[in-house]
Amino acid sequence: MGDIGMSRAKDVEIVAEAKKTGEVIMTHDLDYGHLLAFSGESAPSVIMLRLRDLRTNEIMSRLDAVWKDIESPLMDGAIISLPDKSLRIRTLPIESE
Repeated sequence: MGDIGMSRAKDVEIVAEAKKTGEVIMTHDLDYGHLLAFSGESAPSVIMLRLRDLRTNEIMSRLDAVWKDIESPLMDGAIISLPDKSLRIRTLPIESE
């Protein structure tokens, strides 16, 4: 989002922009998952990187390894938690219990 002037935007502004443009937020920050989990919204999707190694080639390798599992949920609206060895997919909106 830095390339469109949002590098200093508040999290809620980034979420709104991603929703408006149909983008997926990829972050190491847990705040985006929390914002969406409690929003009742079904978009935008978020990939929360929980990887130990955040070099670009490692991120891309991990995404490539799980892409077949996350592509459809990302299109439908989901929060994806992506640690080194596992995968968690929560469909949006998240129902309150």
